[in-house]
Amino acid sequence: MSSASTVPAAPPRPSGATPVLSAVPDVAPEPSARLLLGLLLAAVLLPRLLLMPINENFYGDAVARTDLAERWANAPHLITSYGDGAYQFGPLHLYLVGATLKVVEDKALAGRLVSLLFGVLAVVPLFSLTRRLFDWRAGVWSALAFSVWGMHLQMSTTAASEALSLFLMLWVFALVAEGLDDNRLGPIFGAAAVLNLACATRYDAWLFIPLLSVALLFWGEDRIAAITRAVGFGLLCLPFPLLWMQGNELAHGDPFFPIRAVDQFHADWVREGIGRMGAWVYRLQSLGFWPGVALLSLSPGVALLAMVGMRRMWRERPDVRWLVLASVVPAVYFTFRAAVLLDFQPLGRFTVTELALMLPFVVPGFEASMGQRGAGARKAVAGLCGVLAVALPLAMGLYTFRVDGGLHDSFRPVSPTSTNPVPVMQVARFLKEEVAAKGGAAVLDQDPNYLDLQLAFFSGLPDERLARVRWETFRKHLREASPEYLVRFDGGALEKDAGVTLEGRTLTLDGVAYEEQDGFSAPLHVYRRR
Repeated sequence: MSSASTVPAAPPRPSGATPVLSAVPDVAPEPSARLLLGLLLAAVLLPRLLLMPINENFYGDAVARTDLAERWANAPHLITSYGDGAYQFGPLHLYLVGATLKVVEDKALAGRLVSLLFGVLAVVPLFSLTRRLFDWRAGVWSALAFSVWGMHLQMSTTAASEALSLFLMLWVFALVAEGLDDNRLGPIFGAAAVLNLACATRYDAWLFIPLLSVALLFWGEDRIAAITRAVGFGLLCLPFPLLWMQGNELAHGDPFFPIRAVDQFHADWVREGIGRMGAWVYRLQSLGFWPGVALLSLSPGVALLAMVGMRRMWRERPDVRWLVLASVVPAVYFTFRAAVLLDFQPLGRFTVTELALMLPFVVPGFEASMGQRGAGARKAVAGLCGVLAVALPLAMGLYTFRVDGGLHDSFRPVSPTSTNPVPVMQVARFLKEEVAAKGGAAVLDQDPNYLDLQLAFFSGLPDERLARVRWETFRKHLREASPEYLVRFDGGALEKDAGVTLEGRTLTLDGVAYEEQDGFSAPLHVYRRR
């Protein structure tokens, strides 16, 4: 009987007449892997270090995640469900940020350092994966494209979970590639263990359990070995998802309670989008979202070469089809939900893993596009793609930096720079310098766009000196804190509160009058108690 140890080796890799990104024969030996990784780590780290002083926590629920991590750090425990402190987020990221908060006092910095660490380390499995499937030159170029990837520059310098999640997912793919290439089960089972960690970080990672299990089932010619790989991998992926589902079943009566909460957010966003642009425009926009983000975020040159490379490798390299599927199937699934079922709002952050898996195919795409063209043409195309890969994120970062409204807001989620709306930070600085520093307290309105979360986070005011309309205990905090200042949002909850009267520049809350202060911009209004 055949076993996993007798799986046929992967099909031989085709070798072209011209080496990758070169017009001369490949006679140079591969450099030291350690040296290459050291240089690539530096290349990834440098632009992110440049962005660390100017980027701010904004997208990806970075502020909410940091607040939850701080609560966990103040009372460490095993998080077992949505209501146990994680809400709609996976617990692993909260653990890591909470542990970092024990060491780093700056609340706004701690989560960003976690993202910076894993954002930089992600180049290691990316290089390993690409080098194993193709060659070391392809690995270098995929890593260099990764180093200037605009959306990842933002994600690895803010406190959201995508940098950690992508590191784990690339590690999963690198281990799967190793297991298939070396004909061993150990790396495959290691990939399943790492996928548990990814599932404990973000729910979109759960999709890869059945996807990779099916891909493993159909890889290679030995059916017994394929079944062994697929079943073993699938079973070893289950511990965290099953424990998490059990915890939510016991706590909330629904094993998928957090996922349903996330789906509810998306349903609300879809209704809002359809109400704004109409159903058919929304469907068309959703159809073009994934390729559009690839072209805009990775840059047109990198994205198009990767698409060409994926198409060619699908035809010529059956042994790498599993990786093409890992990139394409989730994009098709979410596009179907958004454009057909109308129950999902496409977000740039849901494209991260799929876009990262395009990078190994950049050099195969270059070779397929260039064919037997001369060295001059090859250098010109490579140079143009390189310039675009650097210039586009640079231009987008400058375009969206501390500028609000219009296309600036549309591009900001995939821009290298992440900044809060200027009026929000203006009020946050005022609260930090004039209220928090002097032992004062403030009332914070509830904004329908959740900007009150950003304001509270950057204000520097502790919870005991905040009365937040968002809290169920708002009136209790209002009585205890006796706040001198009040911040109102246009369209916020205070306007609808039965205890509030707004007359001109005077707002009265539960019989206490507050006078509006000059120097602040809509949609925020700052008031001081008379």
